[in-house]
Amino acid sequence: MTQNINKVVLAYSGGLDTSVILKWLEVEYNCEVVTFTADLGQGEELEPARRKAERAGIKDIFIEDLREEFVRDFVFPMFRANTVYEGQYLLGTSIARPLISKRLVEIARETGADAISHGATGKGNDQVRFELNAYALNPDIKVIAPWRDWDLSSREKLIAFAEHHQIEIPKDKRGEAPFSVDANLLHTSSEGKVLEDPGQPAPEYVYQRTVNPVDAPDTPEEITISFLRGDAIAINGQQMSPAVLLTTLNEYGGKHGIGRLDLVENRFVGMKSRGIYETPGGTILLAAHRGIEQIALDRNVAHLKDELMPRYAELIYNGFWFAPEREMLQAAIDKSQEHVEGDVTVKLYKGSAAVIARTSPKSLYSMAHVTFEEDNVYDQKDAEGFIKLNALRLKLGARR
Repeated sequence: MTQNINKVVLAYSGGLDTSVILKWLEVEYNCEVVTFTADLGQGEELEPARRKAERAGIKDIFIEDLREEFVRDFVFPMFRANTVYEGQYLLGTSIARPLISKRLVEIARETGADAISHGATGKGNDQVRFELNAYALNPDIKVIAPWRDWDLSSREKLIAFAEHHQIEIPKDKRGEAPFSVDANLLHTSSEGKVLEDPGQPAPEYVYQRTVNPVDAPDTPEEITISFLRGDAIAINGQQMSPAVLLTTLNEYGGKHGIGRLDLVENRFVGMKSRGIYETPGGTILLAAHRGIEQIALDRNVAHLKDELMPRYAELIYNGFWFAPEREMLQAAIDKSQEHVEGDVTVKLYKGSAAVIARTSPKSLYSMAHVTFEEDNVYDQKDAEGFIKLNALRLKLGARR
């Protein structure tokens, strides 16, 4: 265990786990604890966390609304790359961790703390993400990960510790939780317990943000999303801040049952895990962004972006947001978005978000060139030489 810790900044939710961690840090290290609670759009009231921290005797309590920063500086840059991990996952949990790490490190500096602490377990990805991002921002920061150090290896031991130290235990925590949930403005993530067997369908009650597509409205709904330099800026002509825009898309997506995903993914630590994700607004945003890129991006730029994207997605998933290679890729992605602007109309219907129209003042689409009618801009005879040159190596190979 790390010794000589005088003050620790704890990522604190006010739930059972982090409440136990708070007391455990005080007992084990005889140190002062600073709590940090971030509003990333998880949809929970944060004042109870403040009151719990106050009752625990915490002097420095940080509760911050980071929704705009989260969407503007993390979600939107990621979506410029059309980022999906392993072909499906929109990285809702992964993209929140670097912002939390950033604030933990900043608050540690502001309060003179020696260390930061988090409640991620030793089996998952989040411990890696929190710590890699923290070390990238402050190579000298100390990190305390109680789940890797303590002997409270079961819920029964956790509750016994809480009772011994008179920590408030919510009634729903005394029984075995059916599954764990992580949520923010981009998505909800549910895993564990009833979801651990990938051979069993997830119960309908797991889904929290989306109606069952079967029960979604029988009438399609069309919305128009406007883009500037690759970022969504308006819905149906109404300009919105990043967080408000994503919140609005979540409402549309949730209403129409859009963005559900049942995924078995490969964790960075080596094991496979099954998660149920809901990303209603993000699913619409991804479809719309690809729609505007279809007419505004050069062909080779678009194809190169698609080649780079899996590597970029892997970096975010594995916790390398602040790594130089991610920043290098981001610079290339942002360069590609200079002319990605215009309007995309998306039809929302029973779980699907389908692009049905797109226009752009920077469009590379030329009706004069693609028309099946007579034109004056394209000489079809030119294609003959183009084909012959491309066929040359194939002919030589075939003759061999």
